[in-house]
Amino acid sequence: MTIVTDLTSRKADTAAPLIDPLADRWSPRAFDPAAVVETETLRTILEAARWAPSANNSQPWRFIVARRGTAAFTKLHDAMAGFNQAWADSAAVLIANLAETVDAEGRERPWARYDLGQAVAHLTVQAQHEGLHTHQMGGFDAKAIHDAFDLADSLEVVSITTIGALGDVDRLPEVLREREVAPRQRKTLDEFVTVGE
Repeated sequence: MTIVTDLTSRKADTAAPLIDPLADRWSPRAFDPAAVVETETLRTILEAARWAPSANNSQPWRFIVARRGTAAFTKLHDAMAGFNQAWADSAAVLIANLAETVDAEGRERPWARYDLGQAVAHLTVQAQHEGLHTHQMGGFDAKAIHDAFDLADSLEVVSITTIGALGDVDRLPEVLREREVAPRQRKTLDEFVTVGE
């Protein structure tokens, strides 16, 4: 097994050419605790999410954006599983990703989570383009976040995104450090693509 020591570039070994923000994207846990995401950069990242496609143009995504050092950041961090708390406190920004699963008339929005996923993907690629890194998380207490921010019942907390600049991998606990430097792996296209005739 090859251990990666230079984490500044972990470009994917793709089977077909991809644009740089996709090929360069990976999910670090070592973030620079002093780095700041400028307001205009953050606005650009969120603008990318704004222009994601959605069913019937419903745009059912909502985001709670919290900068490191704010009360909102602390609320999100406190709701994370301990495994994620161990590293996410160094991120510059935490974003809780919410899906509006019921519209204003009380009708179910069956594609809301899918649409939110597309918006988060757009946000992620734009952040990479801006020279930042993201890491998506599912280990958190959704009810704690719901209660901490007094969210409407129609909103479901689906995931949390960390955003920041790369930090020192040696600051991570050993088990996380091992995962950080492990080789990137993906299934081949043949393993998950079926071509219908």
